[in-house]
Amino acid sequence: MAITLIDEAVAAGARTYKACGVLGITDRTLRRWRGAESLTDKRKGARRKPSAQALTEQEREQILAVCNSAQHQSLAPTQIVPRLADQGIYIASESSFYRVLREHAQVNRRGRAAAPHVPERPRAWAATAPGQVWSWDITFLPAAVRGEFYRLYLVMDVFSRMIVGWEIHHSESSAHAAMLISKACLRHRVRRDQLVLHSDNGSPMKGATMLATLQKLGIVPSFSRPSVSDDNPYSEALFRTLKYTPAYPRERFADIDQARAWVQGFVAWYNTEHRHSGIQFVTPAQRHAGADCQILAGRTAVYEAAKQANPERWRGRTVRNWEHIDTVWLNPEKMPEVLPEKVKLVA
Repeated sequence: MAITLIDEAVAAGARTYKACGVLGITDRTLRRWRGAESLTDKRKGARRKPSAQALTEQEREQILAVCNSAQHQSLAPTQIVPRLADQGIYIASESSFYRVLREHAQVNRRGRAAAPHVPERPRAWAATAPGQVWSWDITFLPAAVRGEFYRLYLVMDVFSRMIVGWEIHHSESSAHAAMLISKACLRHRVRRDQLVLHSDNGSPMKGATMLATLQKLGIVPSFSRPSVSDDNPYSEALFRTLKYTPAYPRERFADIDQARAWVQGFVAWYNTEHRHSGIQFVTPAQRHAGADCQILAGRTAVYEAAKQANPERWRGRTVRNWEHIDTVWLNPEKMPEVLPEKVKLVA
């Protein structure tokens, strides 16, 4: 019947794979059916006689009665089955106990133990200009004494990728972080209710001094999920650039002054010379000042002129995309991908 319906649809002008899709089969199945000697279903089907190993209804009721008894109602099956064995009683295995309890919606955490808390994804923030979303974190710089480290506090603007504040201290402290943010806001003239500050869940980030300072400055705090570095990707990427740059010292820093001097040079290079791939290869300082639009327009003009001078090299293709990136998202919601027709996903 399916083959007849598909043939009629194809004769009327339909595509074969479209007609097969309506019936819930593939064109490959249709070809197999056409070449088969017989279309009789040879599948054996489900067993109608219950297995001898299956639990009887009486045993299922016994499991529920034992688990709900006053003696065992606060115990898990892994505790109940050994206790029954000590009494010379065997009903079923722990997995069978769990299966029966699950069928009756009785698989819960017993006693006072609470269910594990799954933290929600942090809120998505969109930055359309500098001074809207900042990200900061702390990383270690090795000191001369093995096992000791200096703490580098680094704050960056998510929209422009520009480092807007940094300090190095001997320890992690909420007071140090609060002072750094206060100086950065004063330097970049951040108004109240203008800025979102994102960080991870460390104690300096969520300390009372830091939170009080953010409230005083009118800054909205945003935090990553515990132990999820992907929630703070811009700071993590910046630290990787810092520690993998060829100029990073091979030897440990002799003292904190040497560490501060090197980081000062890195920040100047990163902000004014480094062409960042995430912002169309302009420097963070250029994007922060709004000069990237003119720079990108100039690059587009250069590429268009090169295409006009030698069109055969492009073969009808468009020039490289140098469009300005208007919006930068921090922790955006994942959108499901829309797959075109006739695309197969291979496991």
